[in-house]
Amino acid sequence: MKQIFYIGAIFCAVTFSACDDLLDVSPGSELTDDGFWKSETDLEGACNKLYFDLNVLKWPADARADEFVESSSNTTSNGTRTVPGTSDDDWTHPYQYIFTANNIIEKAAETPLSESIRNRWRAEAFFFRAYHYFELVTKYGDVPLVLKTFTSVYDEELKMGRTPRETVIQQCYEDLEFAAANLPKQSELQTSELGRRRVSRSAALGMIVHIGLYEGTFQKYHNVNGGSNANGHLDKSINAFERLKDEGHDLFPDFNDVFSYLNEANNVNPEIVFGQPFGENDFATVSSGHIYTRNLEGKYALTRNILDQFLYADGLPVDKTSLKVAVETSYNNIVGLDHEGNPLPDGLGQRDPRLLKSIWTINDPLEEDDFVGWIKTGKGIYYPFDSQRPKGYPSKKAFFGSLWEQSSSNKDFTDRIILRYAAMLISYAEALYERNGSISDTQLDQTVNKLRERVGFNVKLTNAFVTQHGLNMLEEIRRERTVELMTEGFRYNDIIRWKIAEKVLPTDLIGPICIADEMQNPSLHSGFTERLTNSSGNVGGVFVYDQPNTYVIEFKNSRSFNPQRDYLYPIPTFEIAQSDFNIEQNPGW
Repeated sequence: MKQIFYIGAIFCAVTFSACDDLLDVSPGSELTDDGFWKSETDLEGACNKLYFDLNVLKWPADARADEFVESSSNTTSNGTRTVPGTSDDDWTHPYQYIFTANNIIEKAAETPLSESIRNRWRAEAFFFRAYHYFELVTKYGDVPLVLKTFTSVYDEELKMGRTPRETVIQQCYEDLEFAAANLPKQSELQTSELGRRRVSRSAALGMIVHIGLYEGTFQKYHNVNGGSNANGHLDKSINAFERLKDEGHDLFPDFNDVFSYLNEANNVNPEIVFGQPFGENDFATVSSGHIYTRNLEGKYALTRNILDQFLYADGLPVDKTSLKVAVETSYNNIVGLDHEGNPLPDGLGQRDPRLLKSIWTINDPLEEDDFVGWIKTGKGIYYPFDSQRPKGYPSKKAFFGSLWEQSSSNKDFTDRIILRYAAMLISYAEALYERNGSISDTQLDQTVNKLRERVGFNVKLTNAFVTQHGLNMLEEIRRERTVELMTEGFRYNDIIRWKIAEKVLPTDLIGPICIADEMQNPSLHSGFTERLTNSSGNVGGVFVYDQPNTYVIEFKNSRSFNPQRDYLYPIPTFEIAQSDFNIEQNPGW
């Protein structure tokens, strides 16, 4: 592994102050930080760096799957990525953060403080070490497992090879169990800007829920070691949730306001399990220039592929419902509304209420003046062919309500929610079904139906409903996860662990219905007709989608997915070379 980045990551920037005063590099090779680890204030300050290192300074609009599109094609999504020379975000940065955590874990143990105080701050470092190792495993599989600091640039472990993923994941569990045993309950956190978002027992348990479900299903569907360890991971997830549910969390009453700035304090929003703090007091950053949830305005847009996952008001999917609009004549028909925003007759097109809460519509009553100025759907016009904007459905979820309530439209104070209780509920339901091959109606009421009830979707998912309508319970649980967590950064990892990326990704990416009379400049319509479906759903004589005037963002003949290669990331060539080739490349790359 890269010696230069190891040295820079061992201790540099452990606290908010400049690391030059804290790191003494003696001539040649020795690395020390003598004179720092004296007090609880030192430990807290060192741990504060871990929150900066989350590296998620904006809403996680993830265009790697079939959910979001950007203005340009995503190479992971369309199968055209290549082996990188280096990769800061995916490889280097997680290891830098891990080395910071390792340093805290070791040095905090030596401070002249009580064991309970030392372990309270070491627990934060253990949490973040597990967080970043899991991040690496989801991308690369086997990765070098480094659990120590380095005092010399000549340490042989700087060139170690890859550790089996099972060993790395078991270490994540061990770290998180230590964290859960030594972190405060979320109800005991301070209410300061950072204090309310420090990791808690809940965050540690929530990560075990998350990791156990991911690894259990990945090993099951990818046949890792014959799937022999899959149920053990699922048991970890189930057990962690059963402990988490006693920590006082619940769903926030209003789905629209889950992500609201005014409702993000832990004592106000019980749904937040783990989040990254942003705020007016500048703890992490005050994002000027709308670079957080404002990304949803002009940089990312949703595909019709993902929106078609939403059920209709009768609780049935698009291929089984009688409420589907046969021929859509307005952008708004996707949510059962006409151009003016009025409901279509006879309940046609009515959907799971989360869909209307998740995308902007034309003449949307919730849009204020020019606040969503690049989209202006609320003004009765639509900008689908603006050359600087992605050509999909503009996302409302986590956008309105996050910014309108703030004092300045030029700053974004909204915390980044990484794990919320809704994700825990649907993860529990999925883990139960994957582990047992069944789920009871009582368990469905405690999970899936609780999510539906919050938004006023009154059709329950039950075993009888699934049987009556020829549905598949596992598919419906996965659907519930997809629509509830849409736009929150889960979709790509979900299709990877379910091993369905080879079906999902090499397909046409579908955009919105484009009606000339609804556009800001009808003349633009004629310039894009070659990408619009005709009355038979065809483009260029090939069937694409069963609605006319549908814009095709990317055609499937330009997209690919190699299941022997693309389920794992390619390891940067520089890392392989710097390890003296002890690190081997992933298959197919």
